[in-house]
Amino acid sequence: MSRKTTENAPTSGKSTREGLMTPARIVVAVLGVLALIFIFENTRSTRIRLIVPEVTMPLWVALLATALIGALCGAYAMRRRR
Repeated sequence: MSRKTTENAPTSGKSTREGLMTPARIVVAVLGVLALIFIFENTRSTRIRLIVPEVTMPLWVALLATALIGALCGAYAMRRRR
């Protein structure tokens, strides 16, 4: 009896993932676009208090900064999980 090895088996060229456009990535992209639309629609100035100092800045800057901080924290948490 001969054993078949997978070392010389031809591959179809597809990896275990079906490509770049997975449903999860599409959902994340759509949510990202909606978040950017929401951020850039809110352009008025607002007062923001962070512990002691109070600053006035456009609301879109505060929303974008918060979204970036959240994305960095999420990426860090996912990286630590692996």
